[in-house]
Amino acid sequence: MKALSGFYYVENGGGLVRCRARGKFRHTGQSPLVGDTVCFTATGEGEGIIDAIKPRRNSFTRPPIANIDQMVIVCTQAVPETDPFLVDRMTAIAVNAGVEAIVCVNKADEDPAPEFLEIYTHAGFRTFLTSAVTGEGLEKLEEALLGKFSVFTGNSGVGKSSILNILSPGVDIPTGEVSLRLGRGRHTTRHVEIFRTPSGALIADTPGFAAFDIERMELTDPEKLQYAFPEFAPYIDSCRFVGCSHTKESGCAVLRALKDGDLEPTRHKSYVRLYDQLKSVNEWKRKESSN
Repeated sequence: MKALSGFYYVENGGGLVRCRARGKFRHTGQSPLVGDTVCFTATGEGEGIIDAIKPRRNSFTRPPIANIDQMVIVCTQAVPETDPFLVDRMTAIAVNAGVEAIVCVNKADEDPAPEFLEIYTHAGFRTFLTSAVTGEGLEKLEEALLGKFSVFTGNSGVGKSSILNILSPGVDIPTGEVSLRLGRGRHTTRHVEIFRTPSGALIADTPGFAAFDIERMELTDPEKLQYAFPEFAPYIDSCRFVGCSHTKESGCAVLRALKDGDLEPTRHKSYVRLYDQLKSVNEWKRKESSN
């Protein structure tokens, strides 16, 4: 349920057991992650040691978490205004891992951001408009969490922790003020932790977008990036050339759909940016391996 300072807090029949991991995990390069199902041996009252990690359905490097069903990306067009590229990067990571991406546009009481919301609705994602101040949309969002293990992420100051405090009363996750001068919030989440809502949903809070570096993205192959943008699917096989990158080629069906208004310009712009970054990282890795 939580990993902190070398200890792993394992839920066992409703209680938490504070565990260390056996040294063998260091030798295999595998460490327990929040969300893992593990086997442990009790070593004392409320203490134990992790012996084995069950196979994972998915896992992420940053934040270190495993076996999630859906990723709730909290964003806003109020202060601090979320860059669409940050949302697009996270939806790509989620889709690539076989995890459903949900876009939650918060602070509806300040800016309902209809055009921003439509970008992701049009792209095929489930979207929610919420306000942690008025409670707008939170009931519907909670319904989407039932029976799922969901991870919440978002840039600092968007109200992610405030939403989680409403969904799971009594948890009291620290919240930070937003700097009006800088237009961003202070990081209040320092580690990954799972909470259980009164309705029984499992939700995990994670550090903000600053924790996600392109070099460590679970997306490693630029040629596979196209499949992480689900709205491209109807056009991919109609391109003139095999191996089309959908960035500048003539006869590209994706670019034609973009021109016809069937694809969102900001989404394609993010795709090209991610494609170029991933391509640069791969070229750098190839040079390193050749040396």
